[in-house]
Parts: sequence; structure tokens; C-alpha cells
Amino acid sequence: MSFSNLLMKSGLNHGLRGTPATVVLISTRQGHRLRGKPPGVARTLEQRLREETVTDPEVVARINIGFPQLKESRSAQLKTRLEHLKTQRANKQLEQLARSQKLIIDLDKVQQTYVQTTGQHDLRLLADHYGIFEHLYGSAYFVPRVPLSISYELGGDTLTPVYNGNVIKPAEAAKQPLVSFDGQMDPITGKSAAGQDSYWTLLATNPDAHYTNPSAECLHWFIANIPNGRVSEGQVLAEYLPPFPPKGVGYQRMVFVLYKQQAAMDLGSYQLASSDYSNLEKRTFSTLEFYRQHQEQLTPAGLAFYQTNWDESLTEFYHDVLNLKEPVYEYDFPKPYLADQKFFPLKQPFNLYMDKHRDEKQLNKEYLQRKLAKSHPFDGPAKPLRFPNAHPIKDVPSWLKTEIRKQRLGTGRIQDY
Repeated sequence: MSFSNLLMKSGLNHGLRGTPATVVLISTRQGHRLRGKPPGVARTLEQRLREETVTDPEVVARINIGFPQLKESRSAQLKTRLEHLKTQRANKQLEQLARSQKLIIDLDKVQQTYVQTTGQHDLRLLADHYGIFEHLYGSAYFVPRVPLSISYELGGDTLTPVYNGNVIKPAEAAKQPLVSFDGQMDPITGKSAAGQDSYWTLLATNPDAHYTNPSAECLHWFIANIPNGRVSEGQVLAEYLPPFPPKGVGYQRMVFVLYKQQAAMDLGSYQLASSDYSNLEKRTFSTLEFYRQHQEQLTPAGLAFYQTNWDESLTEFYHDVLNLKEPVYEYDFPKPYLADQKFFPLKQPFNLYMDKHRDEKQLNKEYLQRKLAKSHPFDGPAKPLRFPNAHPIKDVPSWLKTEIRKQRLGTGRIQDY
């Protein structure tokens, strides 16, 4: 292919004379994206164009589907900040308390200030880190504007809050959580709009829990037409279903998304009958499709999510609630590659080399027998040496010296058992 044809194919056939068109060239080598001139022998432009890829920012740009934010100008923010600092420095009592180490800081007020300033932006970055937006909205995202408070009751006055992807066990999330938010807040200005009725929708889905369709979600909770933030008065379209991650699959994500409605909506088509409470196929859901159908009437405004994994309480939940046999997933690891045996394995511990070609169950049995032989039936195992390296090892082969030294220090293969 000629150089001109290569340029036409790459979309760079213009600008051959004079200064070429401005194009961002990013080379990819060994899985790393590098900028600038690569090391090594200098190559021609034709050779570099064959290796480099051109990305269009308009194609890969993500779409913000949330509310914008109206903020004061930077000069006004700076003026307010300086006035606050001036007031704090003029407070002599505050300085005396700080010097005497008696100053008490209200952590609740600090948390409230953090949520109102940068907390929601940090939550958006954390959601990106956990792949929340990618798996729910594809190439879209939003910045949460309405702080969403969700917590589970554990009995008594103990609460387990949902924050920043923390881990909550299924036994802790068995009951319907407590949800609160400011239903009178204007997501754009961040101020209260008292006197005006507002309606909200709360959705809780698990993008990792669907059995038959990996691209679908499991609907765990659906409340629509929540008036002025009073969740208990909303229209419950799907009763709360606790998370049920199977044994062996690791962590799953539970995501709560709060939508601001333009007005009251008719979402009766999503109503789940009480008889279908445990029907997982009827709980198949797609957040992206839901938003595409109703994006003119509602806008995402709040977000909260956590992680959960299997615990023993799910065995009874599968049998009694879901009426299913509890699934258990195991990893089928391929057998390790073993080269042909050698008569003289050089530069290798002889005992470790021979154990590679023996049955693993037999090795575990021998190790257990040696361990039990040194353990008293009532007093337990013998106490370890206080100074393991101070005791000499005599009249044994070199490979056995290494094995005994590892046993004394508790290192090596002993960590596998």
C-alpha cells in the first residue's frame, strides 16, 4: 500500500503539504499506551501510522445524564472562605482551646460539610471504580446531587450504614433498610424548595445476580412516586428481596439509585405480584432500558451501593424463600504442567522435586500425621523454639536442613496447610 493510500485509509489524506492536521497519536506496545517518540531506531511516519491508533474524543466521550450544578463564582467562593478564616482567627477562645488540646470538633458537622461539598463527587469516582455506571448505564454517568442515607437495623439501636461500597453480609441485609433523603432539595441549586410537591423513585438492583442472562440485573426493590421524600408513602412496585450471592462466586454489588420525577408517573406495568415475590425470572430488570423509556420524566439524583458475599444464613433462605437448591460454585483449576522426570535434578531441592510427582492427597496425609505425632492429645502441640536459628542441625543432608529450618520458622510449604 502506498503512503498516500495509507493516509486516505487513516483519514489523514489532507494536510500533506505544510503543517499536518492536529491528531492525537497514541501508540500501543505490550499492552501499554505510550505518548511521545518511542525508544529505539527512528522510524518513518508511514511505519508509525501502521502501529498507532487515532481515537476520536467525540466517540469515546461519556454522557452526563444527571443534574447540573449551579455554583457561585470562584471569586465569591474565595471571598466567603477568607471571611470564614478571618472570623476563626479572631476567635481567641478557639485558639486557647486548641493550644490547651481541649478543642472538641463536631464530627457530624464535618461529615455534613463534606457531603455538601466534595462528598458526592468522590462517590461518583468510587462508583466508576466499581463499574457501577458502566454496567447500569453503559457510556453514561451522573454526579449524585441528593445525599442518600441507607442503613440496616441489626437489632436494638445498632445500624449498619451503606457507604462507598462497604461489605454487608446477607444476614445483616435480611430486613428492609431504612432510607432517608431530603425530598424538598432542589438538585440543581442544592437549596430547599419548600412548598412545592416533589416525587421520587427508588430502585435497588444487583447487576451480578442474574442466573440466565449475564447482561441483566436482578430487581430487589422498586418504590415509585415517593412524595416529598417520605419513603413509607411511596408506591411499592416490588417488595424488598434480600441479596443472595451464591457460595463460591465472590462479592456482588447492591446498587440503590434515586430518581427525581417531573411529576407523578404511572409505572403500574412494573408491578410485581405478591405471588411472584421469589420468582427470579419475573425480577429480571435492566436499568438502561428503564431509563431510556422514562428519561423525559425522571433524572437520576442519588446513589448508594455496597458489596455482599455468601454466608451461612443463605442456606435456609434458598430453601424456604426461593424454593431452590442452594447452588455452590467451585473453580476447576487445570493440573499444573510437569516436565519429564530427571535422574539428577540439578539446582532443585530433591524432596520438593519428588513431591511434585506424587499424589497431593498423600502429601497432605503425611503432613497431618507428622503434625499429630508431635501434638499432645490434651496439651496441644509443642511450644515453638524461642530462638529457632540458635539450635544447630547436625548429621542430616543439606536438603533436610533446609526443611527443618523452614519448619522451625513456620515458612515454606507449611503455610499451605
